Amino acid sequence: MTAPITLVHLYPREMNIYGDTGNVLVLRRRLQWRGLPVHVVPVSVGDPLPSDADILLGGGGQDAAQGEIGADFATRGAQLRAMADDGVVMLTICGTFQMLGHEFITQEGVRIAGVGVLDVVTRGQHERLIGNNYVDTADAGRLVGYENHSGLTELGPGVLPLGTTRPGRGNNGRDETEGAVRDNVIGTYLHGPVLAKSPRFADDLPRRALSRRGADTELEPLDDALAEQAARVAVGRPR
Repeated sequence: MTAPITLVHLYPREMNIYGDTGNVLVLRRRLQWRGLPVHVVPVSVGDPLPSDADILLGGGGQDAAQGEIGADFATRGAQLRAMADDGVVMLTICGTFQMLGHEFITQEGVRIAGVGVLDVVTRGQHERLIGNNYVDTADAGRLVGYENHSGLTELGPGVLPLGTTRPGRGNNGRDETEGAVRDNVIGTYLHGPVLAKSPRFADDLPRRALSRRGADTELEPLDDALAEQAARVAVGRPR
C-alpha cells in the first residue's frame, strides 16, 4: 500500500485570511477521491516541521499576523532551505511567499530578512493590488484566484515566474509576471483558494511529490466540470 502523502499546513490559524486553508482541503479531498492516503499535519508557532513532509502549504495573513510569526519562520530557515534542496513540494501564498524570499523592505525602509528559499525581494507600498486575477502558465494551464497585497515582488535570476498576468496585477503591477518557481517550490499571490478553481494545478502538486518518491505519477481522472465552470465565472467578474 502507498505510504500516506504528508501535507504540512504552516500556520493554519494566523495565515488564512483569504481562505488559503481551502488549498489543504482541496488537495486532501482530491487525493482521497483517488484512494490515495493522506496525512495533514498543522504546524503552528513552535511546532516542529515533520521530517517526512511531501507537500508544504502556507497561506497569507494580515500584516500583524505576518509579524507575529516572522520570528518563528526565521528559525526554520535552515530546515526550509534543506527541504527545498531535497525536492519537497511547497505552495506558498502571499505572506509565506514573501517570507521565503531574501527580504521584505517596508514602506518606511525597514529591512526584514526572509529565509532565502526563493530568489525574490519584496518592497512595501501604500497602494494595494486587489481583485480577481488569473495567471496563464506553461504547464498547469490557467490559474484563477484573488489577489490583495501591497508588497511588490521582484524576481531574481534564481527563479522563474509561475506565469503571466494582465498589466497592473501580479508580482508588481509592471512586468506582467505572477509568482515564482524554483524546482518544486512555488510562490503566488493568488488566494481564493487558488486550487479550488485550478484543478490542473492542484494535480501538479501531488504529481511532483510522487515523482520525488520515485512512485507512479499517473492520477485517475476526476470530473472537474464544476471547478472549471467556477473558474470561468471568476474570470468574467470585474476586478
